[in-house]
Amino acid sequence: MKSPSVHILWKFNDGPWGGGNQFLKALRKELLEQGYYTETPEQADIILFNSHQHQKQLLQLKKRYPDKIFVHRVDGPLSHTRGKSGITTDRKIFYCNEIVADGTIFQSQWSREESYRCGIKEQPFEACIINAPDPGIFHPTRKYASHDRIRLIATSWSANPRKGFDVFHYLDHHLDFGRYSMMFVGNTEQAFKNIKTIAPQPSAQLADLLRSHDIFIAASKGEPCSNSFLEALHCGLPAVARNDASYPELLGDNGLLFEGTADVIDKINTLAENIDNYRNKIKVHNINEITEAYLTFFRQLKNCAIQKAFTPKRLSILKYYLIRVRLKTM
Repeated sequence: MKSPSVHILWKFNDGPWGGGNQFLKALRKELLEQGYYTETPEQADIILFNSHQHQKQLLQLKKRYPDKIFVHRVDGPLSHTRGKSGITTDRKIFYCNEIVADGTIFQSQWSREESYRCGIKEQPFEACIINAPDPGIFHPTRKYASHDRIRLIATSWSANPRKGFDVFHYLDHHLDFGRYSMMFVGNTEQAFKNIKTIAPQPSAQLADLLRSHDIFIAASKGEPCSNSFLEALHCGLPAVARNDASYPELLGDNGLLFEGTADVIDKINTLAENIDNYRNKIKVHNINEITEAYLTFFRQLKNCAIQKAFTPKRLSILKYYLIRVRLKTM
């Protein structure tokens, strides 16, 4: 096995699931193919943990393996998408990052700066690395088919109202459905009248649906690095994205930004009139590049540990139990 060996602390789900699961599956697959991944934490130099998930197991591993390097992939701030419950979860994320993490990875510069503003403490070893999907699944079509109407699509595993449903329902009532069709793939609490809705799909079927459409609508708020948005770009779809959170830095020249319901249709019309130009200039970072960025950060941490430039954080038995109690009472 190559060094540094990596284990991801995550319960992988093969069906339709949230963006974190989808990205971590793609990262794990790439690490396996390159010979860096181990299925057991015992054999790992680096243990990557995600956001607020599996904190009990995380603390057990940190206590059991004090010399291993733990890297935290931070999500959020979740207060931007979950309200009051997100504030509590953010506290747990920030606390674990301070007490357990030897290195921190933010998914966008917006997420990094907003996490600082919300209270996360800056750490000596940090990196900002965006996500990318599995290219064996999410890739452009070789030939674009022509249709009588321009096909719009939006996706969201979560039915959270902040996932853009204000814009979707506005489009459902005001979009010119003689010129456009629109599909929503995911969960929703309120039915649409004109937008076709289908349930969340496994990745392969979702990718096929994306490639059969023309423009992706990214309307959610507070996204640190939307995986569904990146999946669409990697399938060759230019996007109309809300001018919010990480979308401006992720979109680049791959589409147009909108402010809200007042201008979203104008931006859709403008992009539709120049669809070929936008398709031809889409640029994305593939999973190989993203994996190399992760490995570069991991190597930096391991080399610093070998050179005694830093010592991985340790949990005494007393500290271990105190942390568990504090996490429960936050």
